[in-house]
Amino acid sequence: MSNTTTETELPPAPDDNAAERLSTAPVESDGPVGIGMFGWARWMWRQLTSMRVALILLFLLSLAAIPGSLIPQNGQNQFKVQTWKAQHTAVAPIYEKLQLFDVYSSVWFSAIYILLFISLAGCIIPRTWQFVGVLRSQPPAAPRNLTRMPVHAAWRTSADADAVNAAAHRLLRKRGFRAHLSGGAVSAEKGYLREVGNLVFHLSLFALLGGFAWASLASGTGGKLMVEGEGYSNTITQLDDFTGTRFYTSDNLDPFYVKLDSFKARFQSSGSQIGAAREFTANVQYAEGSDTSKLKQGKIEVNHPLEIGGSKVYLGGHGFAPIITVRNGKGDIVYRGATPFLPQDANETSTGVVKVSDYGVGPDGNKTQLGLSGFFLPTAPASFENTGPISLFPDDAAPMLVLNAYAGDLGTDSGLPQNIYQLNMRKMTQLTQDGKPAIVRLKPGEGWTLPDNYGTVTFEGYKRWVSLNISHRPGNEIALAGGVLAILGLIGSLFIQRRRIWVRAVALPGGGTQVELAGLARSESAKIAEELAELAVDLQDDAPAAEDEEDPGTDVPEEAGAPTAPEASSDPAVPADQNSKE
Repeated sequence: MSNTTTETELPPAPDDNAAERLSTAPVESDGPVGIGMFGWARWMWRQLTSMRVALILLFLLSLAAIPGSLIPQNGQNQFKVQTWKAQHTAVAPIYEKLQLFDVYSSVWFSAIYILLFISLAGCIIPRTWQFVGVLRSQPPAAPRNLTRMPVHAAWRTSADADAVNAAAHRLLRKRGFRAHLSGGAVSAEKGYLREVGNLVFHLSLFALLGGFAWASLASGTGGKLMVEGEGYSNTITQLDDFTGTRFYTSDNLDPFYVKLDSFKARFQSSGSQIGAAREFTANVQYAEGSDTSKLKQGKIEVNHPLEIGGSKVYLGGHGFAPIITVRNGKGDIVYRGATPFLPQDANETSTGVVKVSDYGVGPDGNKTQLGLSGFFLPTAPASFENTGPISLFPDDAAPMLVLNAYAGDLGTDSGLPQNIYQLNMRKMTQLTQDGKPAIVRLKPGEGWTLPDNYGTVTFEGYKRWVSLNISHRPGNEIALAGGVLAILGLIGSLFIQRRRIWVRAVALPGGGTQVELAGLARSESAKIAEELAELAVDLQDDAPAAEDEEDPGTDVPEEAGAPTAPEASSDPAVPADQNSKE
């Protein structure tokens, strides 16, 4: 009878498992739920939306992106892809079948990408709703036996039990806890930003992937090589190359005009880092839209693009363009212009060709074409005997043009595309002079009389050229914001501690009040013990220990071992740790 009376006087036992659960993450299932196809489908969905599978997919996505950075991609530079295929004829067909030249649009990369999207969505949505439910509900009621919790404290006082509970409720709210007083005990919880950071991290990953997806579907890149003094309109006919996507084609190019006024390059001229780049600046004039009557001044520097409309103009490569004039045997000018030469090393040793397809009739009375190939050396050595045609410094300290001359058929009338930086030598013959191949070294202002009355070549000077990369990527801002928020969310989920504190003051039959405090943290941390000790000290101002008790400072709080999962017990007062997925 006494047992029955005691049980009726005690408050109802709360769900200790629910009290200890500090995460809103869904509990994983060990295997298929139910039977048949529906049960297997539910089990597969739970596996796909688990954090473990999401991390595996994220790791696979990182691995899948490696070939895209090592192997040339069609979407970035088709010329490099063709060159790579020509150099690796054995494995090129295999790579083609595996879609390694189009990694980011391949079937297998897209499959990983889509599965990761689904996994994140399936993980975020239920966690968000569960977290909203946690915020709307009261903190879990205090377990029956607080002294069995990992961190606890207890003492007796002469203060009234209701007054102690009210004081504890007031102190916990003052410390930023979400506190609730009911059933003769105070339940308080703090650290909700940990779960907020967790959700922000997952949502940010979703935004990051969404930004990349949008950029891959609605972005485009173009390239344009410009010599000083030249300008171009951003149209498909004036771009050197263009790569579009499904939702961004040549019809969607942002209309603008850019003119290159000058290009400045500065290199270190002394010390251990001689020749190192110090400044690259392209001074341009530009106008948005089709109206070029009002031009604006602008600069394009490395990592500082010029933003025009929805596109950004980046500074790519640079080099020199010798100004060459070619006259035929009759003295007529058949070619004049600044011809870009491509740098081959860090000192700007550059190679290039001049194709004179309208040369006219040659000395033999037949229609012919002329080709010149050679090197431009910004800083030429005094002698080529030991080094060959090579530049000693990347700036124009001692410029020199080295040329070879060829006559014959360039193949420009065949209708087949050609590389403008190479000569088709199949039907060309090198001119000779004194029984040796015709070759000359020219300084600015010097000329060369070609052998066999083929005319003259004059090196009038040189200009600089730059290659501009025009990029339209609308998803970059979304991806950047997602990356920043992901870092902030990760910091919050790692450094903010989710913790709970319970306080119960119960009137004793013989007089006085028994005060019990307990705390529980998600991870092993001394912060919960420190907070409980501070709360106990503050609470003793309203509920001082009885005079016949020991100094409460010696046993406040007491740690009952490390906060690991205790052994199972049939006693409902023993808290049972419940694993949950963060």
